Amino acid sequence: MDDHVTHRRVVILGGGFAGLFAVRALRSAPVEVTLVDRCAHHLFQPLLYQCASGILSEGQIAQPLRAVLRRHPRVRCLQASADDVDVARRIVRATRPDGAVLELPYDDLIVGIGVRQSYFGHDEFAPFAPGMKTLKDALAVRTKIYQAFEMAEASTDPLERAQWLTFALVGGGPTGVELAGQIREIAGHTLEREFSTIDPGQARVLLFDGSDGVLGAFGPVLSHRAARTLDDLGVEVHLRSIVTQVDDRGLTVSRKDGGSDRVEARTVLWTAGVEAPPLATALARATGAEQDRAGRIRVEPDLCIAGHPEIRVVGDLMSLDKLPGLAEVAMQSGAYAGRRIRHSVEGRTREPRPFRYLDLGSAAYISRGRAVVKMGRFHGSGLIGWLIWLFIHIVFLTGFRSRAGALLSWAVVFASGSRRERAFTAPDPDATAAPPPPSPSSPPADSSVARNEPRRPV
Repeated sequence: MDDHVTHRRVVILGGGFAGLFAVRALRSAPVEVTLVDRCAHHLFQPLLYQCASGILSEGQIAQPLRAVLRRHPRVRCLQASADDVDVARRIVRATRPDGAVLELPYDDLIVGIGVRQSYFGHDEFAPFAPGMKTLKDALAVRTKIYQAFEMAEASTDPLERAQWLTFALVGGGPTGVELAGQIREIAGHTLEREFSTIDPGQARVLLFDGSDGVLGAFGPVLSHRAARTLDDLGVEVHLRSIVTQVDDRGLTVSRKDGGSDRVEARTVLWTAGVEAPPLATALARATGAEQDRAGRIRVEPDLCIAGHPEIRVVGDLMSLDKLPGLAEVAMQSGAYAGRRIRHSVEGRTREPRPFRYLDLGSAAYISRGRAVVKMGRFHGSGLIGWLIWLFIHIVFLTGFRSRAGALLSWAVVFASGSRRERAFTAPDPDATAAPPPPSPSSPPADSSVARNEPRRPV
C-alpha cells in the first residue's frame, strides 16, 4: 500500500550485537534499513574460543544475517566493508568483495562495526600470534592448537617436540583465561591415549599478562579464584610480564624487575588489547569527533557524535563513561539507538533520556564445571558459576538450532571430555610452488584475460 512513500533511510554498519539489536528496535518503524557487514553473518563472539578449541562448530556461533532478519521486510542486507563517510552529503562509501564501490545515502547512520585485535604497535607479531576476533581467527587458532600435537608426534628431536608441546597465550582477560583452560583440557582429556609417542598431558600452557592479576575487571576475589583454578589445571600464569618479541619459535618477555626471559613455544596466541578499525579514524576526521587511546569514538550521552545528531556510534566502537567492551553493552546501546530513531520518526517530542547501561554481570568459563560470574554484589565460581554461565549463553545465542546444538555439545564435553569439532586444514604445499610456464596457446600478456579484467556487458 505504501510502496510509493519515501521512508527515512537508516544505514547500519556492522551485523554484530549492536547492529542486530538496532535493527530489531526499528522493526515497527516506517524506515528503510540497510545493514552493511563484511561477513554477512552474525557472530556470537563470546564463544569464539569454543569454536577454536573444538567444542562448537562454526554454524553454532555464526548465523547468516539474511536468515536472522528474514522477518524484517524493510531491511536490506549488503555484504561490503565500509571505508568512509561523506558527512556533508550523508553518504557511506563501502567496498564489495569484488572490489566494486557502493555509495549508500542515509538520513540516520548507526556505526557498530566493533574493534579489532591490537598488538600495541607491533603488528609484526600478527603472523606468528593470531588473535581472536573473527571466525577466520578462530579456525586459524584451532589449526595451530591441534596441528601442534601432530607436529610433536612426528618430531624425533626432544627439544623440538617440547617446543611444539608448549603453548603461550598473551593476555589475561576472559578470552585468554578461557582459551588457556580449554587447551589444558584438550591436552589432559580430549587427546588422552590418542598418540603413540607423546603424552599430550605433558603439554605446557603459559599465560602472560602485564597486570597484577587475571580477569582484573571481575575484581580481586574472582581474579584470585580464577588464578587458583588455572593453577589446578596446570596453567602457568606469569603476571607483570610484557611481551616484547614474537617469532615462529616463541616469544621474549620483559619482567617488572627489568629482566627478560625467552620462551620457546611453537604456538603463540594473542588475546590482549583491541583497537578501532580505520573507519573510526575516517569518521572522526570527517566529524571532528574525539577518539580515545584505542581509537574509539567519544559520543554524547545519547550516543550521537557531537554536532551530528544523525550519526550514532554503538557497541565496542563507542567511548562513553569507560563502559567495557562487552556483548551486553553492544546489545543495549544498539537497541537504544534504534529506539531513538523510531521515536523521532514517530514524532515523539518528549526529551529523550540519555543512554544508561544496566550491568547484568560478567562471566568467564575456565574448564568443565568451573566458571566465574560477577552479577552486582553476587560473586559466583565453580559449578554454580558454570551453571549461570550456561544459562546466560543459552539465552543469548541466536536461533533455536544454535541453542539446541550448543547445549548438546556442552553436554557431551561435560560428560566425556571429547570434542567433535576438531577438523582443521593445513596449508597445501603445492599452493606455494611456482606456477608453470605459460603454454604456447596462452593469451598474450597484454590481453584482458591476462590482466584479469572484468567482462564488459554486452
